[in-house]
Amino acid sequence: MNILQAVILGLVEGITEYLPVSSTGHLILAQRAMGIPASDEANAYAICIQAGAIAAVLGLYFGRVRAMAEGLLGRNPDGRRMAWNLVAAVIPAGLIGLTFEKSIEHYLFGLWPVVAAWGVGGLVILAMGGWVERSRRTGRDLDSLAWRMAVAIGCMQALALWPGTSRSFAAILGGLTVGLRLSAAVEFSFLLGVVTLGGATTIKALKYGAVIVAKYGVVNPALGFLVATLSAVAAVRWMVAYLNRHGLSAFGYYRLVLAAVVGALLLAGLL
Repeated sequence: MNILQAVILGLVEGITEYLPVSSTGHLILAQRAMGIPASDEANAYAICIQAGAIAAVLGLYFGRVRAMAEGLLGRNPDGRRMAWNLVAAVIPAGLIGLTFEKSIEHYLFGLWPVVAAWGVGGLVILAMGGWVERSRRTGRDLDSLAWRMAVAIGCMQALALWPGTSRSFAAILGGLTVGLRLSAAVEFSFLLGVVTLGGATTIKALKYGAVIVAKYGVVNPALGFLVATLSAVAAVRWMVAYLNRHGLSAFGYYRLVLAAVVGALLLAGLL
């Protein structure tokens, strides 16, 4: 991996992590397109670079994060409830991910499984257009979230263990399912991403950190982290502003077009 490839992967991660399009799927596509072969260290790098996206949300939602920290110290009841909701939501995907980690990486970290997930997810997004609009009018705010609702969102997020599904989209869908308004579901998906991605990144870094450094050096991962952080900040700000005026349909069309294009390239032997 050279510096240009590290920058490109950082951009791909930062831009796509919190959009409902699947960052892992895009990273796998980018790696293959740039000739980076599939390997344990390549898969681990695709997960570890998510640390940049985590840093972006920690900065953008510092007030909410501080409230949760104060809550855990007994000084903010609302913050404590939100913190425990995030813990409850992360458990389902954590248990499933740890149980089936090797099988997921062996069978699903490929472009055909990603293409399938892009296509199915695109159809689901387009089918839920009216539902999204109703959530603007009748959905509940994030402060009304109960722990049982958080667990339901976490179960939905577990679908994103299939690369191409999109963790962000699965969490947003879970939030809408339990009655949150779209803006609240999006914010919870961001916060949940910090916990989920933080756990996955820590595990992979501890397990493959030395291998990643030996394979790609120190500068390239550090540069990828920096670029991912900056691009994630821009992407999150844009997404929040966009969803305040529009729905999710554009992402559904994007996923379908991307699935069709990448599928055609695979059939033609160009990827």
